[in-house]
Amino acid sequence: MEDRLLVLRCKRGSTEALARVYEKYKRDLIVLAMALLNDTSAAEDVVHDVFVSFVKSIETFRLTGSLKGFLLTCVANGARNTNKARYQQDTNSDPPAATDSDTDDPPYSIICNEQLGQLGHAMAQLPYEQREVIMLRFQAGMTFKTIARSLDISINTAKSRYRYGLDKLQLLLDDEVER
Repeated sequence: MEDRLLVLRCKRGSTEALARVYEKYKRDLIVLAMALLNDTSAAEDVVHDVFVSFVKSIETFRLTGSLKGFLLTCVANGARNTNKARYQQDTNSDPPAATDSDTDDPPYSIICNEQLGQLGHAMAQLPYEQREVIMLRFQAGMTFKTIARSLDISINTAKSRYRYGLDKLQLLLDDEVER
Protein backbone atom coordinates (compact mmCIF):
# COMPACT_ATOMS: atom_id res chain seq x y z
CA MET A 1 0.00 0.00 0.00
CA GLU A 2 2.89 2.35 0.76
CA ASP A 3 4.20 1.89 -2.79
CA ARG A 4 0.88 2.93 -4.35
CA LEU A 5 0.88 6.05 -2.20
CA LEU A 6 4.49 6.82 -3.10
CA VAL A 7 3.73 6.44 -6.82
CA LEU A 8 0.72 8.74 -6.45
CA ARG A 9 2.85 11.32 -4.63
CA CYS A 10 5.55 11.01 -7.31
CA LYS A 11 2.93 11.69 -9.97
CA ARG A 12 2.06 14.88 -8.08
CA GLY A 13 5.70 15.97 -8.18
CA SER A 14 6.89 14.99 -4.72
CA THR A 15 10.68 14.69 -4.70
CA GLU A 16 10.47 13.29 -1.16
CA ALA A 17 8.35 10.39 -2.41
CA LEU A 18 10.82 9.69 -5.21
CA ALA A 19 13.69 9.81 -2.72
CA ARG A 20 11.80 7.35 -0.51
CA VAL A 21 11.30 4.93 -3.42
CA TYR A 22 15.00 5.20 -4.26
CA GLU A 23 16.16 4.65 -0.68
CA LYS A 24 13.68 1.83 -0.13
CA TYR A 25 14.82 -0.25 -3.12
CA LYS A 26 18.32 1.02 -3.96
CA ARG A 27 20.18 -1.76 -2.14
CA ASP A 28 18.20 -4.60 -3.71
CA LEU A 29 18.51 -3.06 -7.15
CA ILE A 30 22.27 -2.54 -6.86
CA VAL A 31 22.82 -6.08 -5.57
CA LEU A 32 20.86 -7.52 -8.49
CA ALA A 33 22.69 -5.36 -11.02
CA MET A 34 26.06 -6.26 -9.46
CA ALA A 35 25.27 -9.96 -9.64
CA LEU A 36 24.28 -9.70 -13.28
CA LEU A 37 27.08 -7.35 -14.38
CA ASN A 38 30.02 -8.03 -12.05
CA ASP A 39 30.89 -4.33 -12.25
CA THR A 40 30.03 -1.79 -9.55
CA SER A 41 30.12 1.23 -11.83
CA ALA A 42 27.96 -0.39 -14.51
CA ALA A 43 25.54 -1.64 -11.84
CA GLU A 44 25.12 1.85 -10.42
CA ASP A 45 24.65 3.24 -13.94
CA VAL A 46 21.89 0.72 -14.68
CA VAL A 47 20.09 1.48 -11.42
CA HIS A 48 20.32 5.23 -12.01
CA ASP A 49 19.09 4.79 -15.59
CA VAL A 50 16.10 2.83 -14.29
CA PHE A 51 15.21 5.65 -11.91
CA VAL A 52 15.65 8.29 -14.62
CA SER A 53 13.30 6.31 -16.87
CA PHE A 54 10.89 5.87 -13.97
CA VAL A 55 10.82 9.64 -13.39
CA LYS A 56 10.39 10.41 -17.08
CA SER A 57 7.44 8.03 -17.40
CA ILE A 58 5.82 8.73 -14.03
CA GLU A 59 2.88 10.60 -15.58
CA THR A 60 1.77 7.53 -17.54
CA PHE A 61 3.04 4.91 -15.08
CA ARG A 62 0.42 2.59 -13.63
CA LEU A 63 1.35 0.29 -10.78
CA THR A 64 -0.40 -3.01 -11.43
CA GLY A 65 1.73 -5.23 -9.19
CA SER A 66 4.74 -4.84 -6.98
CA LEU A 67 6.82 -1.68 -7.40
CA LYS A 68 9.88 -3.59 -6.22
CA GLY A 69 9.21 -6.33 -8.78
CA PHE A 70 8.76 -3.75 -11.52
CA LEU A 71 12.01 -1.97 -10.66
CA LEU A 72 13.93 -5.25 -10.35
CA THR A 73 12.65 -6.34 -13.74
CA CYS A 74 13.75 -3.01 -15.21
CA VAL A 75 17.21 -3.45 -13.66
CA ALA A 76 17.45 -7.01 -15.01
CA ASN A 77 16.53 -5.76 -18.48
CA GLY A 78 19.02 -2.90 -18.21
CA ALA A 79 21.74 -5.33 -17.12
CA ARG A 80 20.88 -7.61 -20.03
CA ASN A 81 21.22 -4.69 -22.45
CA THR A 82 24.53 -3.65 -20.88
CA ASN A 83 25.86 -7.20 -21.16
CA LYS A 84 24.80 -7.39 -24.81
CA ALA A 85 26.58 -4.13 -25.54
CA ARG A 86 29.70 -5.35 -23.73
CA TYR A 87 29.66 -8.62 -25.60
CA GLN A 88 29.48 -6.81 -28.90
CA GLN A 89 32.43 -4.58 -27.94
CA ASP A 90 34.75 -7.16 -26.42
CA THR A 91 34.09 -10.83 -25.75
CA ASN A 92 37.44 -11.40 -23.99
CA SER A 93 37.13 -9.12 -20.94
CA ASP A 94 37.69 -10.50 -17.42
CA PRO A 95 35.21 -9.77 -14.63
CA PRO A 96 36.34 -7.02 -12.26
CA ALA A 97 37.78 -7.87 -8.86
CA ALA A 98 35.55 -8.06 -5.81
CA THR A 99 35.22 -4.91 -3.73
CA ASP A 100 36.05 -4.53 -0.05
CA SER A 101 33.52 -5.24 2.67
CA ASP A 102 32.32 -2.52 5.06
CA THR A 103 33.37 -4.38 8.22
CA ASP A 104 36.07 -3.20 10.64
CA ASP A 105 37.24 -6.75 11.47
CA PRO A 106 40.22 -7.44 9.13
CA PRO A 107 40.25 -11.28 9.34
CA TYR A 108 36.48 -11.41 8.83
CA SER A 109 36.78 -8.92 5.99
CA ILE A 110 39.44 -11.01 4.27
CA ILE A 111 37.38 -14.19 4.58
CA CYS A 112 34.19 -12.46 3.38
CA ASN A 113 35.96 -10.84 0.45
CA GLU A 114 37.50 -14.17 -0.54
CA GLN A 115 34.15 -15.95 -0.32
CA LEU A 116 32.36 -13.16 -2.18
CA GLY A 117 35.07 -13.23 -4.81
CA GLN A 118 34.66 -16.98 -5.25
CA LEU A 119 30.89 -16.66 -5.45
CA GLY A 120 31.13 -13.73 -7.88
CA HIS A 121 33.60 -15.63 -10.05
CA ALA A 122 31.37 -18.71 -10.04
CA MET A 123 28.25 -16.63 -10.81
CA ALA A 124 30.08 -14.97 -13.70
CA GLN A 125 30.72 -18.41 -15.21
CA LEU A 126 27.03 -19.26 -15.31
CA PRO A 127 25.12 -18.60 -18.51
CA TYR A 128 23.43 -15.21 -18.21
CA GLU A 129 19.92 -16.70 -18.36
CA GLN A 130 20.61 -18.96 -15.37
CA ARG A 131 22.34 -16.21 -13.39
CA GLU A 132 19.42 -13.87 -14.04
CA VAL A 133 16.80 -16.33 -12.78
CA ILE A 134 18.89 -17.23 -9.71
CA MET A 135 19.31 -13.59 -8.75
CA LEU A 136 15.67 -12.70 -9.36
CA ARG A 137 14.68 -15.64 -7.17
CA PHE A 138 17.24 -15.13 -4.37
CA GLN A 139 17.80 -11.39 -4.28
CA ALA A 140 14.46 -10.14 -5.47
CA GLY A 141 12.44 -12.90 -3.84
CA MET A 142 10.35 -13.23 -6.97
CA THR A 143 8.19 -16.29 -7.58
CA PHE A 144 8.85 -18.45 -10.62
CA LYS A 145 5.55 -17.25 -12.06
CA THR A 146 6.64 -13.59 -11.73
CA ILE A 147 10.10 -14.36 -13.12
CA ALA A 148 8.57 -16.19 -16.08
CA ARG A 149 6.19 -13.31 -16.78
CA SER A 150 8.90 -10.65 -16.52
CA LEU A 151 11.34 -12.57 -18.76
CA ASP A 152 8.62 -13.71 -21.16
CA ILE A 153 9.43 -17.40 -20.67
CA SER A 154 7.44 -20.36 -19.36
CA ILE A 155 7.40 -21.20 -15.67
CA ASN A 156 9.05 -24.54 -16.45
CA THR A 157 11.86 -22.75 -18.29
CA ALA A 158 12.39 -20.44 -15.31
CA LYS A 159 12.50 -23.44 -12.95
CA SER A 160 14.88 -25.32 -15.23
CA ARG A 161 17.25 -22.37 -15.55
CA TYR A 162 17.20 -22.02 -11.79
CA ARG A 163 17.87 -25.70 -11.13
CA TYR A 164 20.61 -26.01 -13.78
CA GLY A 165 22.20 -22.79 -12.57
CA LEU A 166 22.28 -23.93 -8.95
CA ASP A 167 23.71 -27.31 -9.98
CA LYS A 168 26.47 -25.67 -12.00
CA LEU A 169 27.12 -23.13 -9.25
CA GLN A 170 27.52 -25.95 -6.74
CA LEU A 171 29.97 -27.76 -9.03
CA LEU A 172 31.98 -24.58 -9.56
CA LEU A 173 32.12 -23.80 -5.85
CA ASP A 174 32.97 -27.42 -4.96
CA ASP A 175 35.88 -27.27 -7.44
CA GLU A 176 37.01 -24.01 -5.82
CA VAL A 177 36.93 -25.54 -2.32
CA GLU A 178 38.95 -28.57 -3.48
CA ARG A 179 41.74 -26.29 -4.71
